[in-house]
Amino acid sequence: QVQLVESGGGLVQTGGSLRLSCAASGRGFSTYAMGWFRQAPGKERELVAAISWSGGSTYYADSVKGRFTISRDNTGNTASLRMNSLKPDDTAVYYCAAGLKVVIATPLGYDYWGQGTQVTVSS
Repeated sequence: QVQLVESGGGLVQTGGSLRLSCAASGRGFSTYAMGWFRQAPGKERELVAAISWSGGSTYYADSVKGRFTISRDNTGNTASLRMNSLKPDDTAVYYCAAGLKVVIATPLGYDYWGQGTQVTVSS
């Protein structure tokens, strides 16, 4: 089992950057695929980015492609989401998630979730 804790959210102006981190505790982090999801008020949760257990495969939603970068450090048991050129539409609660049977370009297969971190982009 894996416990996940996000950090790094905050308030930023349009065009700014933030780096979200997800610290994992428990066994077997390096065997889990990791994903970042977000949920804005009144909207469904959406998969933003994902990375395979090895880091060899990544996925990005079209809305963030070219602006966000997902990475992981299996030695340090962390996953990160670098967010550049932020827009007001990026405002949401961001969640990291882990799963053993993740289908990398879909929201399927995630078993463990963090509590979320708020990202607010002002116009």
